[in-house]
Amino acid sequence: MELNIRQRTELIEKETFSKYASLSMNSKGRDRYEDECSIRTVYQRDRDRIIHSKAFRRLVHKTQVFLAPEGDHYRTRLTHTLEVSQIARTISKALRLNEDLTEAIALGHDLGHTPFGHAGEAVLDEMCCEGFKHNVQSVRVVEFIENSGRGLNLTKEVRDGILNHGTSSNPSTLEGHVVRLADKIAYINHDIDDSIRAKIFTEDSIPAVYTDILGHSVRSRLDTLVHDVIKNSFDTDRISMSGAILNAMMGLRSWMFKNVYTNEVAKSEEVKAKHMVRELYRYYMNNIDALPAEYRNFIYGFKQSKERTVCDYIAGMSDRYSIEKFKSIFVPKSWKI
Repeated sequence: MELNIRQRTELIEKETFSKYASLSMNSKGRDRYEDECSIRTVYQRDRDRIIHSKAFRRLVHKTQVFLAPEGDHYRTRLTHTLEVSQIARTISKALRLNEDLTEAIALGHDLGHTPFGHAGEAVLDEMCCEGFKHNVQSVRVVEFIENSGRGLNLTKEVRDGILNHGTSSNPSTLEGHVVRLADKIAYINHDIDDSIRAKIFTEDSIPAVYTDILGHSVRSRLDTLVHDVIKNSFDTDRISMSGAILNAMMGLRSWMFKNVYTNEVAKSEEVKAKHMVRELYRYYMNNIDALPAEYRNFIYGFKQSKERTVCDYIAGMSDRYSIEKFKSIFVPKSWKI
């Protein structure tokens, strides 16, 4: 019997990938059965579903670090996601891992992020008695919120990688570990680039104890970090970095927390953003019927809690949409007789 394109791709994976790679044909599958595609593997389909989702499109108007920046070149949650994907794919391809699985995890890892970055996440975690974590919310987006409660029906491997992309997590696949590390490599370096653009510090301000090891520009640091991961992970069952490079990267990350992530310039609008998210949460908790019909159905049809549903709605907002909702609810409109 003649093989279809997907089956040929699966055979190529089996013949050419590392023995430690996650083969598409060995996926643990989806929660709901679906007929296989004759062209795309399961992980290629997952990648496409994420890209075509509403949550993915909204990332373009969600803040990364700088709230309401003036200028077109600061990173957003979408550009961060694309940079993570590019770095992760480069590493996975060099290690002969499953690049499609890696890409799907990378593209989906921040789908649950709130408006105004970690400031919005902190408020929802504070206000909601059930707590709020963006990685858990990202999984909730793909399992439930998208498609009005039906989710995207992604494979278990992609969802595991999305859930476990944090520093202290342990993904079940090497592809998930690649994304977990690529996330740090991406945000440390692009946040430095944005901080220099915002004139928070200059390249020369970064301690030499880090730049002498990692490099004296964003480009050279990315090159050093990616090469080190590949060199130390090639043909092994783990994704790792050399001790000196890892220590320098984590030291630079700690320096960034002190000089950027809590910097009054970068966070100058954070108090206002937190107030806005807090008041939106209170308003919708007291006015459930003001939620869109889709979210009301989560409560009345799917029997989801009010707290979780309000979090779902606010977390899905872009920065500018949340500002407009706040204005429409709390700011008096002009009127005339």
